[in-house]
Amino acid sequence: MRTVLLALAMSALAIAHAQAQTQAQPDVCEVPEYLTHVEGKFARVPTAVRKDHRLLVLVIGTGSSSLAGPEGARSAYPARLEAALASRLPQASVKVVTDVKGRRTAAEMAAAVAQLVRDEKPDLVIWQTGTVDAMRGVDPDEFRATLEKGVATARAAGADVVLMNMQYSPRTETMIADQAYADAMHSVAQQQDVPLFDRFSVMRHWSETGTFDLSGRDRSRIAEKVHDCLGKLLAELIVDTAQLDRNSSKDNR
Repeated sequence: MRTVLLALAMSALAIAHAQAQTQAQPDVCEVPEYLTHVEGKFARVPTAVRKDHRLLVLVIGTGSSSLAGPEGARSAYPARLEAALASRLPQASVKVVTDVKGRRTAAEMAAAVAQLVRDEKPDLVIWQTGTVDAMRGVDPDEFRATLEKGVATARAAGADVVLMNMQYSPRTETMIADQAYADAMHSVAQQQDVPLFDRFSVMRHWSETGTFDLSGRDRSRIAEKVHDCLGKLLAELIVDTAQLDRNSSKDNR
C-alpha cells in the first residue's frame, strides 16, 4: 500500500512539475506592448463581426507575405492570421484571401486596389508594402501620396485598412535605406487614422533578443515560426482595434 501511495505521490509531483514548466515557458510571439499598440479605428470590422457574423480580410502584399514550398501557403502569415482570427472570433465566419505578388511597388498595388475591393468585397484590407519602393529608390513623397490614395480607395469601397511595413533582416539592414519609407507609412497611418502593424520593429526585436535567429541557416523553419507569430499578432491587433472579444460576435443576435 505504501508503495502505491509513494508512486501516486511521485506521479502527482511529476505532473505538477510539468505544468509549472509549461506555465513558465514564455510565449515566443510575445513582444513589448509598445511595439503592438496602435492608433487608428475601424468602421466596418465591428459591424461585420457583430451583426453579419463574418469577417473577410484581403491581404495585398509582396513576396514577404508568402512562403515557398508545398506547405508555404498554409504556413504564411495570411493563413495563420485566418486561423488566429477564427480562434478569437469563434461565432464569426472568418476568411482571409490574398493578392500577393513579388517585386511590386506601392503604386503597382494601389492601381489594383479598386478592382480588388470590388471583386472581393472585403471588410478589411491589410496592405503590406515598402521594401520594393526602398530598393528601387522611389521618391518617398510619391510613396506617401500613393499610400494615401490607396487607403482612400479601399475606404470608399467600404473596407477598413491596416498598413504593414517592411520585414526586418539583419542581412539587408545596412543595404536598404528604408527609414524614409517607414516614416511615410507612420505619417499616413496617423493622418488617415488607420492602424499600422510595425512588422519591421517586431522582427528586429525578435532578432536582437535572440527569439528568432533571422540570419541563421535554418531559415525555412524559422520563417514558418515568424509567420505564425505575425499572424497571431495581427489577429490581436484587429480584435483590439475593433474592440471585439470572444463573445462579441454573439452580440445583437
